[in-house]
Amino acid sequence: MNSVFNFFSPKDKKFQPLFEQDVKNLVKISESLAKTVVCGDEEERIIHFRETERLEQAGDDITHSIFLELSKNFITPFDREDIYTLVSALDDVADYVYATSLNIELYKIKTFSEEIVQLASLITEMSKDLELAITELRNFKNTKIIADVCLRINEGESRADYLCNTAIARLFITETDAIELIKQKEILQTLEMATDKCDDAANVLEAILIKNA
Repeated sequence: MNSVFNFFSPKDKKFQPLFEQDVKNLVKISESLAKTVVCGDEEERIIHFRETERLEQAGDDITHSIFLELSKNFITPFDREDIYTLVSALDDVADYVYATSLNIELYKIKTFSEEIVQLASLITEMSKDLELAITELRNFKNTKIIADVCLRINEGESRADYLCNTAIARLFITETDAIELIKQKEILQTLEMATDKCDDAANVLEAILIKNA
């Protein structure tokens, strides 16, 4: 029924711009974190942290705007539940990215394992893929782009699981400082959760693709 409404309704001018604004912000916040974990200068890391904090708040504002539009509009570009779930997943990714950045700041972490760097980079890649797919929701002219993105993100999430698990296993073997072990383990698990939420967003995109094919 929603597809029928979409056929007769004017081109969406409310939701799609907000979706794209939201995912562009997600790319920026993931890039900010990726810079944080390869930065050797403490003052520069603080600058990246402040930027991550600002972007997380900006993302919350965009999420609120989308939910407000959802409450005001009867006709939506696709299923209302899918919109809610997609936007919530994007917000969750940003939250976990920010939580990672916040923990780095609070715990005064100065060294980052190769797995942490790889996970942060992977989140950026996945965020850029989500941006590519969400942009394609404008017109569904090339649905293969969405399908390919969903596959890549699913593979990325599996890779993130492996990176996280192997890194934690090595920590228990090599790290003699229990407090440092706990800090590093939490950073790894929070990063891995961000990739899980990217995968959740991809699953919603796949559902949207199927319903609107």
